Amino acid sequence: MIAGNGMFPVIFAKKAAEQGYFVATAAFRGEGDESLATLSHAFRWVYLGQVRKIIRFFKDSGVDTAVMMGGIRKTRMFVDVRPDTLAIKAMARMRHSHDDGVLRLFADILQENGIRILHSTALLPELLSPPGLWTRIRPPKGLLADIEVGWEVARRIGELDVGQCVVVGGGSVLAVEAIDGTDATIRRGGGLGRGDAVLVKLAKPGQDMRFDIPAVGPDTIRVMAESGLRVMVLEAGKTLALDREALVREAERLGICVIAMEEPSDLTRLLEERGTS
Repeated sequence: MIAGNGMFPVIFAKKAAEQGYFVATAAFRGEGDESLATLSHAFRWVYLGQVRKIIRFFKDSGVDTAVMMGGIRKTRMFVDVRPDTLAIKAMARMRHSHDDGVLRLFADILQENGIRILHSTALLPELLSPPGLWTRIRPPKGLLADIEVGWEVARRIGELDVGQCVVVGGGSVLAVEAIDGTDATIRRGGGLGRGDAVLVKLAKPGQDMRFDIPAVGPDTIRVMAESGLRVMVLEAGKTLALDREALVREAERLGICVIAMEEPSDLTRLLEERGTS
């Protein structure tokens, strides 16, 4: 496993060990959870850009299959990178530093060196968000149009590989995810809203399920509550919900609606289904 931040790598390490897999983890310094060192059979801290070190570590550990999971704070790419010659050569071939391009190139380099990259949900398909209204709390009628606006804008910024989420309130886009990440986007949008705003988080069109899958968890709900957002909309089947039971409990405690759907046209049907269940 190549591990960034968040709980996804921790959950994966536990599940893989439970299923009898040998777990070798290369974790990025300043990002990976320290508990991964004890949860893994073999462990190595690495800096961003140390591609050869990762390959050598996996080879020494007898690894030929890996997953990439967890986030990397994008601002770290400007302050704490130690590219080796392999990384420098690869970067010279790039036209831009968009997320998908960087990650695909990294995956290609690993595969060229005999390490195949699997989908990050290979052992944890149950974390993918199922469609439906997850909470007993329904979206306020006044925010239904904002949900549709948010979906359209989030899809467009995904096409441009800019980000995965937007905040919408009163028919206006209040914040678009960029290099600062989801939580900062929520806080920016909430600061401009009036306590009635929507978060929409989608996978990018043509999302490579090997990496950078959108993810939310209970902490996301708490940031939303602090920032005055009332509704979370996720793309069903393509968004990770880490500890979904806890996420739903927190959402209901804090008065936030959570809904997952495949298309905006599903919204009315899902609300009607929940209303009759």
